[in-house]
Amino acid sequence: MFAAPLAAALARRGIHYGWVMVALTFLIAVSSAGALGVLGALMLPLQRETGWDISAISGALALRLLLFGLMAPFAAALLQRYGLRRMVAIALTVVAAGLLLSMNMTRVWELWLYWGAITGVGTGMTAMVLGATVANRWFVARRGLVLGFLTAANATGQLAFLPLGAWLAQNEGWRVAILPGLAACAVAALLMVLFGRNHPSELGLPAYGEDRVAPPPPPGANPVRTAFAVLAEAAQTRVFWILFVTFMICGLSTNGLIQTHFIPLCADFGMAEVQAASVLALIGVFDFMGTIGSGWLSDRYDNRKLLFWYYGLRGLSLLWLPSSSFSLYGLAFFAVFYGLDWVATVPPTVKLAGAAFGREKAPIVFGWVFTAHQLGAALAAGLGGLSRDVLASYLPAFYLAGAACLVAAVLALGARRPLPPTATASTA
Repeated sequence: MFAAPLAAALARRGIHYGWVMVALTFLIAVSSAGALGVLGALMLPLQRETGWDISAISGALALRLLLFGLMAPFAAALLQRYGLRRMVAIALTVVAAGLLLSMNMTRVWELWLYWGAITGVGTGMTAMVLGATVANRWFVARRGLVLGFLTAANATGQLAFLPLGAWLAQNEGWRVAILPGLAACAVAALLMVLFGRNHPSELGLPAYGEDRVAPPPPPGANPVRTAFAVLAEAAQTRVFWILFVTFMICGLSTNGLIQTHFIPLCADFGMAEVQAASVLALIGVFDFMGTIGSGWLSDRYDNRKLLFWYYGLRGLSLLWLPSSSFSLYGLAFFAVFYGLDWVATVPPTVKLAGAAFGREKAPIVFGWVFTAHQLGAALAAGLGGLSRDVLASYLPAFYLAGAACLVAAVLALGARRPLPPTATASTA
Protein backbone atom coordinates (compact mmCIF):
# COMPACT_ATOMS: atom_id res chain seq x y z
CA MET A 1 0.00 0.00 0.00
CA PHE A 2 2.72 2.48 1.01
CA ALA A 3 5.69 0.59 -0.42
CA ALA A 4 5.88 2.32 -3.83
CA PRO A 5 6.07 5.93 -2.58
CA LEU A 6 8.47 4.95 0.19
CA ALA A 7 10.69 3.09 -2.30
CA ALA A 8 10.79 6.15 -4.57
CA ALA A 9 11.67 8.45 -1.67
CA LEU A 10 14.45 6.11 -0.51
CA ALA A 11 15.81 5.71 -4.05
CA ARG A 12 16.31 9.48 -4.28
CA ARG A 13 18.58 9.14 -1.25
CA GLY A 14 20.42 6.12 -2.63
CA ILE A 15 18.81 3.62 -0.23
CA HIS A 16 17.62 0.28 -1.59
CA TYR A 17 14.16 -0.90 -0.48
CA GLY A 18 15.67 -4.24 0.46
CA TRP A 19 16.77 -2.64 3.72
CA VAL A 20 13.13 -1.84 4.52
CA MET A 21 12.31 -5.52 3.99
CA VAL A 22 15.17 -6.41 6.33
CA ALA A 23 13.77 -4.06 8.99
CA LEU A 24 10.26 -5.52 8.63
CA THR A 25 11.53 -9.10 8.78
CA PHE A 26 13.64 -8.21 11.81
CA LEU A 27 10.58 -6.85 13.62
CA ILE A 28 8.51 -9.90 12.71
CA ALA A 29 11.20 -12.26 13.96
CA VAL A 30 11.71 -10.38 17.24
CA SER A 31 7.96 -10.15 17.87
CA SER A 32 6.98 -13.75 17.15
CA ALA A 33 10.06 -15.23 18.79
CA GLY A 34 9.66 -12.97 21.81
CA ALA A 35 5.99 -13.78 22.25
CA LEU A 36 6.78 -17.48 22.47
CA GLY A 37 10.25 -17.29 24.00
CA VAL A 38 8.72 -15.82 27.15
CA LEU A 39 6.88 -19.10 27.76
CA GLY A 40 10.08 -20.57 29.19
CA ALA A 41 9.91 -17.98 31.97
CA LEU A 42 6.33 -19.01 32.76
CA MET A 43 7.01 -22.69 33.49
CA LEU A 44 7.51 -22.28 37.24
CA PRO A 45 4.64 -19.78 37.79
CA LEU A 46 2.33 -22.07 35.81
CA GLN A 47 3.48 -25.10 37.80
CA ARG A 48 2.84 -23.29 41.10
CA GLU A 49 -0.69 -22.35 40.01
CA THR A 50 -1.74 -25.66 38.44
CA GLY A 51 0.47 -28.30 40.08
CA TRP A 52 1.36 -29.77 36.68
CA ASP A 53 4.71 -31.58 36.36
CA ILE A 54 7.64 -29.83 34.73
CA SER A 55 7.81 -32.70 32.23
CA ALA A 56 4.17 -32.08 31.22
CA ILE A 57 4.75 -28.35 30.69
CA SER A 58 8.06 -28.82 28.90
CA GLY A 59 6.42 -31.52 26.78
CA ALA A 60 3.97 -28.95 25.40
CA LEU A 61 6.87 -26.63 24.61
CA ALA A 62 8.67 -29.55 22.96
CA LEU A 63 5.61 -30.14 20.76
CA ARG A 64 5.70 -26.46 19.70
CA LEU A 65 9.36 -26.71 18.80
CA LEU A 66 8.74 -29.93 16.87
CA LEU A 67 5.84 -28.51 14.83
CA PHE A 68 7.81 -25.33 14.26
CA GLY A 69 10.50 -27.44 12.63
CA LEU A 70 8.22 -29.82 10.73
CA MET A 71 6.47 -26.86 9.11
CA ALA A 72 9.72 -25.20 7.97
CA PRO A 73 10.19 -26.84 4.53
CA PHE A 74 6.51 -26.32 3.73
CA ALA A 75 6.78 -22.73 4.96
CA ALA A 76 9.41 -22.02 2.31
CA ALA A 77 7.14 -23.49 -0.37
CA LEU A 78 4.13 -21.58 1.02
CA LEU A 79 6.09 -18.33 0.89
CA GLN A 80 6.89 -19.04 -2.75
CA ARG A 81 3.28 -19.93 -3.57
CA TYR A 82 1.30 -17.31 -1.64
CA GLY A 83 3.78 -14.50 -0.97
CA LEU A 84 5.42 -13.00 2.09
CA ARG A 85 2.75 -10.53 3.18
CA ARG A 86 -0.14 -12.97 3.18
CA MET A 87 1.73 -15.74 4.97
CA VAL A 88 3.16 -13.43 7.64
CA ALA A 89 -0.29 -12.03 8.43
CA ILE A 90 -1.82 -15.52 8.70
CA ALA A 91 1.07 -16.87 10.78
CA LEU A 92 1.02 -14.06 13.36
CA THR A 93 -2.79 -14.29 13.64
CA VAL A 94 -2.56 -18.02 14.45
CA VAL A 95 0.17 -17.36 17.05
CA ALA A 96 -1.92 -14.66 18.70
CA ALA A 97 -4.98 -16.93 18.76
CA GLY A 98 -3.06 -19.70 20.52
CA LEU A 99 -1.71 -17.35 23.18
CA LEU A 100 -5.07 -15.68 23.79
CA LEU A 101 -6.85 -19.02 24.17
CA SER A 102 -4.21 -20.22 26.62
CA MET A 103 -5.13 -17.52 29.14
CA ASN A 104 -8.22 -19.52 30.13
CA MET A 105 -6.74 -23.04 30.09
CA THR A 106 -7.31 -25.27 33.11
CA ARG A 107 -6.28 -28.73 31.83
CA VAL A 108 -3.05 -30.22 30.55
CA TRP A 109 -4.54 -31.13 27.14
CA GLU A 110 -5.42 -27.46 26.64
CA LEU A 111 -1.80 -26.54 27.39
CA TRP A 112 -0.62 -28.98 24.74
CA LEU A 113 -3.18 -27.66 22.25
CA TYR A 114 -2.59 -23.92 22.76
CA TRP A 115 1.10 -23.67 23.71
CA GLY A 116 2.04 -26.75 21.70
CA ALA A 117 -0.01 -27.36 18.55
CA ILE A 118 -1.51 -23.97 17.62
CA THR A 119 1.52 -21.79 18.35
CA GLY A 120 3.80 -24.40 16.79
CA VAL A 121 1.89 -24.39 13.51
CA GLY A 122 1.61 -20.58 13.57
CA THR A 123 5.31 -19.94 13.99
CA GLY A 124 6.11 -22.75 11.57
CA MET A 125 4.22 -21.01 8.75
CA THR A 126 7.15 -18.65 8.33
CA ALA A 127 9.81 -20.21 10.60
CA MET A 128 13.39 -19.06 10.10
CA VAL A 129 13.04 -19.56 6.35
CA LEU A 130 11.38 -16.13 6.13
CA GLY A 131 14.75 -14.50 6.77
CA ALA A 132 16.47 -16.84 4.31
CA THR A 133 13.84 -16.07 1.66
CA VAL A 134 14.16 -12.30 2.09
CA ALA A 135 17.96 -12.49 1.99
CA ASN A 136 17.98 -14.65 -1.15
CA ARG A 137 15.35 -12.63 -3.04
CA TRP A 138 16.37 -9.10 -2.16
CA PHE A 139 20.16 -9.35 -1.85
CA VAL A 140 23.08 -10.59 -3.90
CA ALA A 141 25.75 -8.49 -2.23
CA ARG A 142 25.80 -8.42 1.60
CA ARG A 143 23.67 -11.56 1.75
CA GLY A 144 25.69 -13.12 4.53
CA LEU A 145 25.46 -9.96 6.61
CA VAL A 146 21.69 -9.81 6.12
CA LEU A 147 21.36 -13.47 7.09
CA GLY A 148 23.34 -12.83 10.25
CA PHE A 149 21.21 -9.81 11.14
CA LEU A 150 17.89 -11.60 10.62
CA THR A 151 19.06 -14.76 12.37
CA ALA A 152 20.14 -12.66 15.34
CA ALA A 153 16.66 -11.13 15.40
CA ASN A 154 15.03 -14.52 15.80
CA ALA A 155 17.25 -15.70 18.63
CA THR A 156 17.41 -12.30 20.34
CA GLY A 157 13.62 -12.03 20.24
CA GLN A 158 13.37 -15.36 22.06
CA LEU A 159 15.38 -13.89 24.93
CA ALA A 160 14.67 -10.14 24.88
CA PHE A 161 11.19 -10.41 26.42
CA LEU A 162 12.29 -12.75 29.20
CA PRO A 163 13.22 -10.27 31.98
CA LEU A 164 9.98 -8.34 31.50
CA GLY A 165 8.01 -11.58 31.24
CA ALA A 166 9.57 -13.02 34.40
CA TRP A 167 8.91 -9.79 36.31
CA LEU A 168 5.28 -9.59 35.14
CA ALA A 169 4.72 -13.26 35.95
CA GLN A 170 5.95 -12.75 39.52
CA ASN A 171 4.06 -9.52 40.16
CA GLU A 172 0.99 -9.64 37.92
CA GLY A 173 0.60 -13.31 36.99
CA TRP A 174 1.69 -15.38 34.00
CA ARG A 175 -1.29 -14.35 31.89
CA VAL A 176 -0.29 -10.68 31.97
CA ALA A 177 3.25 -11.67 30.98
CA ILE A 178 1.93 -12.88 27.61
CA LEU A 179 0.46 -9.48 26.62
CA PRO A 180 3.62 -7.58 25.49
CA GLY A 181 4.44 -10.27 22.95
CA LEU A 182 0.88 -10.24 21.63
CA ALA A 183 1.02 -6.47 21.11
CA ALA A 184 4.34 -6.73 19.29
CA CYS A 185 2.95 -9.40 16.93
CA ALA A 186 -0.04 -7.20 16.06
CA VAL A 187 2.19 -4.22 15.21
CA ALA A 188 4.57 -6.37 13.12
CA ALA A 189 1.71 -7.91 11.10
CA LEU A 190 0.20 -4.48 10.35
CA LEU A 191 3.51 -3.00 9.18
CA MET A 192 4.21 -5.98 6.92
CA VAL A 193 0.79 -5.63 5.26
CA LEU A 194 1.31 -1.89 4.72
CA PHE A 195 4.95 -1.81 3.61
CA GLY A 196 5.96 -5.36 2.65
CA ARG A 197 6.55 -6.62 -0.89
CA ASN A 198 7.16 -10.15 -2.13
CA HIS A 199 9.88 -9.45 -4.69
CA PRO A 200 12.02 -6.41 -5.69
CA SER A 201 10.66 -6.52 -9.24
CA GLU A 202 7.23 -5.53 -7.87
CA LEU A 203 8.77 -2.11 -7.24
CA GLY A 204 10.77 -2.09 -10.48
CA LEU A 205 14.01 -2.73 -8.58
CA PRO A 206 16.87 -5.19 -9.04
CA ALA A 207 18.06 -7.14 -6.07
CA TYR A 208 20.69 -5.32 -4.02
CA GLY A 209 24.02 -5.89 -5.75
CA GLU A 210 22.52 -6.58 -9.20
CA ASP A 211 22.12 -4.11 -12.06
CA ARG A 212 19.06 -5.52 -13.83
CA VAL A 213 15.50 -6.18 -12.75
CA ALA A 214 14.85 -9.90 -12.72
CA PRO A 215 11.25 -11.07 -13.17
CA PRO A 216 9.76 -12.73 -10.11
CA PRO A 217 9.74 -16.51 -10.17
CA PRO A 218 6.40 -18.02 -11.18
CA PRO A 219 4.15 -19.05 -8.29
CA GLY A 220 5.24 -22.40 -6.96
CA ALA A 221 3.28 -25.55 -7.55
CA ASN A 222 1.65 -27.50 -4.75
CA PRO A 223 3.74 -26.56 -1.68
CA VAL A 224 3.78 -30.11 -0.30
CA ARG A 225 4.87 -31.59 -3.62
CA THR A 226 7.52 -28.91 -4.09
CA ALA A 227 8.95 -29.44 -0.61
CA PHE A 228 9.24 -33.20 -1.03
CA ALA A 229 10.66 -32.90 -4.56
CA VAL A 230 13.46 -30.68 -3.29
CA LEU A 231 14.06 -33.06 -0.38
CA ALA A 232 14.35 -36.02 -2.74
CA GLU A 233 16.99 -34.18 -4.75
CA ALA A 234 18.93 -32.86 -1.75
CA ALA A 235 18.89 -36.18 0.11
CA GLN A 236 21.15 -37.69 -2.55
CA THR A 237 24.05 -35.47 -1.47
CA ARG A 238 26.42 -35.79 1.46
CA VAL A 239 26.37 -32.07 2.24
CA PHE A 240 22.62 -32.19 2.98
CA TRP A 241 22.97 -34.93 5.57
CA ILE A 242 25.92 -33.25 7.26
CA LEU A 243 23.96 -30.01 7.52
CA PHE A 244 20.92 -31.97 8.72
CA VAL A 245 22.77 -33.75 11.54
CA THR A 246 24.84 -30.76 12.67
CA PHE A 247 21.78 -28.51 12.74
CA MET A 248 19.90 -31.09 14.79
CA ILE A 249 22.69 -30.82 17.34
CA CYS A 250 22.41 -27.03 17.08
CA GLY A 251 18.76 -27.20 18.18
CA LEU A 252 19.61 -29.74 20.87
CA SER A 253 22.11 -27.32 22.41
CA THR A 254 20.24 -23.99 22.09
CA ASN A 255 16.53 -23.21 22.27
CA GLY A 256 15.48 -26.76 23.18
CA LEU A 257 17.76 -26.83 26.22
CA ILE A 258 18.85 -23.33 27.27
CA GLN A 259 15.71 -21.40 26.36
CA THR A 260 13.37 -23.99 27.85
CA HIS A 261 15.25 -25.16 30.95
CA PHE A 262 17.85 -22.54 31.89
CA ILE A 263 15.61 -20.65 34.34
CA PRO A 264 14.45 -23.80 36.21
CA LEU A 265 18.08 -25.02 36.21
CA CYS A 266 19.25 -21.80 37.89
CA ALA A 267 16.33 -21.98 40.34
CA ASP A 268 17.54 -25.45 41.38
CA PHE A 269 20.84 -23.81 42.38
CA GLY A 270 19.17 -21.00 44.33
CA MET A 271 19.05 -18.18 41.77
CA ALA A 272 15.91 -16.03 41.55
CA GLU A 273 13.85 -16.40 38.37
CA VAL A 274 14.14 -12.73 37.35
CA GLN A 275 17.93 -12.88 37.72
CA ALA A 276 18.10 -16.06 35.61
CA ALA A 277 15.92 -14.41 32.96
CA SER A 278 18.31 -11.46 32.96
CA VAL A 279 21.21 -13.83 32.25
CA LEU A 280 19.25 -15.20 29.29
CA ALA A 281 18.65 -11.65 28.06
CA LEU A 282 22.40 -11.03 28.31
CA ILE A 283 22.93 -14.12 26.15
CA GLY A 284 20.56 -12.50 23.66
CA VAL A 285 22.61 -9.27 23.59
CA PHE A 286 25.84 -11.10 22.84
CA ASP A 287 24.06 -13.41 20.42
CA PHE A 288 23.00 -10.36 18.43
CA MET A 289 26.60 -9.24 18.07
CA GLY A 290 27.95 -12.74 17.48
CA THR A 291 25.45 -13.67 14.78
CA ILE A 292 25.89 -10.44 12.83
CA GLY A 293 29.63 -11.00 13.06
CA SER A 294 29.11 -14.55 11.83
CA GLY A 295 27.21 -13.24 8.81
CA TRP A 296 30.10 -10.90 8.01
CA LEU A 297 32.61 -13.72 8.40
CA SER A 298 30.54 -16.11 6.26
CA ASP A 299 30.95 -13.75 3.28
CA ARG A 300 34.75 -13.92 3.63
CA TYR A 301 35.88 -17.26 5.05
CA ASP A 302 35.36 -21.00 4.60
CA ASN A 303 31.94 -21.69 6.12
CA ARG A 304 32.90 -25.25 7.06
CA LYS A 305 35.74 -24.01 9.23
CA LEU A 306 33.47 -21.41 10.82
CA LEU A 307 31.02 -24.15 11.79
CA PHE A 308 33.86 -26.21 13.24
CA TRP A 309 34.80 -23.38 15.61
CA TYR A 310 31.22 -22.43 16.46
CA TYR A 311 30.15 -25.95 17.44
CA GLY A 312 33.41 -26.67 19.21
CA LEU A 313 33.32 -23.53 21.35
CA ARG A 314 29.62 -24.01 22.15
CA GLY A 315 30.28 -27.57 23.30
CA LEU A 316 33.08 -26.43 25.60
CA SER A 317 30.90 -23.71 27.12
CA LEU A 318 28.09 -26.18 27.91
CA LEU A 319 30.51 -28.63 29.46
CA TRP A 320 31.91 -25.81 31.61
CA LEU A 321 28.50 -24.48 32.77
CA PRO A 322 28.12 -26.83 35.80
CA SER A 323 31.52 -25.54 37.00
CA SER A 324 30.29 -21.94 37.04
CA SER A 325 28.92 -22.43 40.59
CA PHE A 326 25.82 -20.63 39.26
CA SER A 327 27.01 -17.37 40.76
CA LEU A 328 26.03 -14.19 38.95
CA TYR A 329 29.68 -13.67 37.96
CA GLY A 330 30.09 -17.22 36.64
CA LEU A 331 26.83 -17.11 34.69
CA ALA A 332 27.70 -13.69 33.25
CA PHE A 333 30.93 -15.19 31.90
CA PHE A 334 28.93 -18.09 30.43
CA ALA A 335 26.42 -15.65 28.90
CA VAL A 336 29.16 -13.78 27.05
CA PHE A 337 31.00 -16.88 25.84
CA TYR A 338 27.91 -18.91 24.93
CA GLY A 339 25.89 -15.93 23.69
CA LEU A 340 28.38 -15.03 20.97
CA ASP A 341 27.77 -18.52 19.59
CA TRP A 342 24.02 -18.98 20.22
CA VAL A 343 22.92 -19.06 16.56
CA ALA A 344 26.11 -18.03 14.81
CA THR A 345 25.81 -21.37 13.01
CA VAL A 346 22.87 -20.20 10.86
CA PRO A 347 24.61 -17.88 8.31
CA PRO A 348 27.29 -20.45 7.38
CA THR A 349 24.64 -23.19 7.18
CA VAL A 350 22.42 -21.13 4.87
CA LYS A 351 25.40 -20.11 2.75
CA LEU A 352 26.48 -23.75 2.36
CA ALA A 353 22.92 -24.70 1.35
CA GLY A 354 22.79 -21.85 -1.16
CA ALA A 355 26.14 -22.78 -2.68
CA ALA A 356 25.11 -26.42 -3.01
CA PHE A 357 21.49 -26.12 -4.18
CA GLY A 358 20.99 -22.66 -5.76
CA ARG A 359 19.07 -19.48 -4.89
CA GLU A 360 15.48 -20.71 -5.37
CA LYS A 361 15.90 -24.16 -3.80
CA ALA A 362 18.13 -23.05 -0.95
CA PRO A 363 15.28 -21.75 1.31
CA ILE A 364 13.42 -25.06 0.95
CA VAL A 365 16.57 -27.08 1.59
CA PHE A 366 17.26 -24.92 4.62
CA GLY A 367 13.67 -25.54 5.69
CA TRP A 368 14.36 -29.28 5.81
CA VAL A 369 17.65 -28.67 7.62
CA PHE A 370 15.79 -26.43 10.07
CA THR A 371 13.35 -29.30 10.65
CA ALA A 372 16.31 -31.22 12.02
CA HIS A 373 17.15 -28.25 14.25
CA GLN A 374 13.70 -28.34 15.81
CA LEU A 375 13.73 -32.12 16.13
CA GLY A 376 16.84 -31.70 18.23
CA ALA A 377 15.24 -28.83 20.15
CA ALA A 378 12.11 -30.85 20.88
CA LEU A 379 14.23 -33.79 22.02
CA ALA A 380 16.21 -31.57 24.40
CA ALA A 381 13.07 -29.88 25.75
CA GLY A 382 11.35 -33.18 26.44
CA LEU A 383 14.32 -35.12 27.78
CA GLY A 384 15.47 -32.16 29.86
CA GLY A 385 12.16 -32.11 31.72
CA LEU A 386 12.27 -35.88 32.10
CA SER A 387 15.81 -35.70 33.50
CA ARG A 388 14.67 -33.12 36.04
CA ASP A 389 11.67 -35.18 37.19
CA VAL A 390 13.35 -38.62 37.18
CA LEU A 391 16.97 -37.84 38.10
CA ALA A 392 16.28 -34.63 40.05
CA SER A 393 18.95 -32.87 37.96
CA TYR A 394 19.28 -31.12 34.61
CA LEU A 395 23.05 -31.63 34.46
CA PRO A 396 23.07 -34.93 32.46
CA ALA A 397 21.18 -33.16 29.65
CA PHE A 398 23.73 -30.32 29.57
CA TYR A 399 26.71 -32.69 29.51
CA LEU A 400 25.11 -34.66 26.66
CA ALA A 401 24.48 -31.48 24.63
CA GLY A 402 28.07 -30.31 25.12
CA ALA A 403 29.50 -33.62 23.92
CA ALA A 404 27.18 -33.63 20.89
CA CYS A 405 28.46 -30.19 19.86
CA LEU A 406 32.00 -31.52 19.71
CA VAL A 407 30.81 -34.26 17.35
CA ALA A 408 29.07 -31.63 15.17
CA ALA A 409 32.31 -29.63 14.97
CA VAL A 410 34.10 -32.55 13.36
CA LEU A 411 31.21 -33.39 11.01
CA ALA A 412 30.97 -29.80 9.73
CA LEU A 413 34.39 -30.03 8.09
CA GLY A 414 32.99 -32.60 5.63
CA ALA A 415 30.22 -30.35 4.28
CA ARG A 416 31.73 -29.92 0.83
CA ARG A 417 29.75 -28.64 -2.12
CA PRO A 418 28.58 -31.59 -4.27
CA LEU A 419 30.30 -31.93 -7.61
CA PRO A 420 28.17 -31.32 -10.75
CA PRO A 421 27.36 -34.42 -12.80
CA THR A 422 29.96 -33.62 -15.49
CA ALA A 423 32.70 -33.20 -12.92
CA THR A 424 31.69 -36.41 -11.21
CA ALA A 425 31.79 -38.30 -14.51
CA SER A 426 35.19 -36.97 -15.50
CA THR A 427 36.55 -37.75 -12.01
CA ALA A 428 35.30 -41.31 -12.34
